[in-house]
Amino acid sequence: GCATLTLGLWAFWLEPASLTLSEERVSLHRSANRSLRIAILTDLHVGSPFNGIAKLRRTVDRTNAAQPDMIFILGDLVIQGVIGGRFVAPEEIATELQRLRAAVGPIAVLGNHDGWFNHDRVQDALEQNGVRVLEDSAARFDTPAGPLWVAGISDLWTGRHDLATALSAVKDDGAPVILLTHNPDVFPLVPDRVALTLAGHTHGGQVRLPFVGTPIVPSQFGQRFAAGHVVEGGRHLFVATGLGTSILPVRFRVPPAVTMLTLVSEHRLMSQSGLPNQRMEPPRVSF
Repeated sequence: GCATLTLGLWAFWLEPASLTLSEERVSLHRSANRSLRIAILTDLHVGSPFNGIAKLRRTVDRTNAAQPDMIFILGDLVIQGVIGGRFVAPEEIATELQRLRAAVGPIAVLGNHDGWFNHDRVQDALEQNGVRVLEDSAARFDTPAGPLWVAGISDLWTGRHDLATALSAVKDDGAPVILLTHNPDVFPLVPDRVALTLAGHTHGGQVRLPFVGTPIVPSQFGQRFAAGHVVEGGRHLFVATGLGTSILPVRFRVPPAVTMLTLVSEHRLMSQSGLPNQRMEPPRVSF
């Protein structure tokens, strides 16, 4: 009985109410003068239990304290029908997100819950508060680590998700391309020109059981794109587990997290090692 009570409190209160900063390190197969820190905020679902405006304020403060160079928001700002939740208007959410600070961004795509509620209203709220929305389009940015293309596609379930149109604006100038998408199920269609795809949507399944994994993942591919770093055919995907909850207000061993990706030049890693033909550590992403 005590064990059941403890697990219940953990899954339905302690973990959903928590906030962590998940640090990930990836390497770039190119020369760069310095690393690039990217903050990923996804599946905010503001208004889900233990995840109101006060929690969003903590999230923004935590993100700013990590001193990112770029900030990406990958959709699902609002909620629908979460047990115990209270709807928060996108204008109120965007007012808090306006406080995010980085050399580039914040840059956003929208998710299925945003589309089900009112896509244009959510987009307008973001853009009126300084958040650039990139959907089925791309733009080139001069970052502290050099030039970088960012392409965004609209949601797989509620938008055009026009990958070809999004990438048509990308010039073949040698600068890396990062693709933003809410739903990782588009990843099998992403071409080699894209160095790294960033996605959310799955919440990491919200529940990760020992020896079982994630029993429920909102993806046609099951656990294949549930969370974390995925490499297929030399192409790279990172799925962030997000901040809020959907349908059931539960998280178990998948804590709400702001994901920080530190992009490091593979050339710098080899130089620092003093061994030109060896790496200090295997790169998690190479492009």
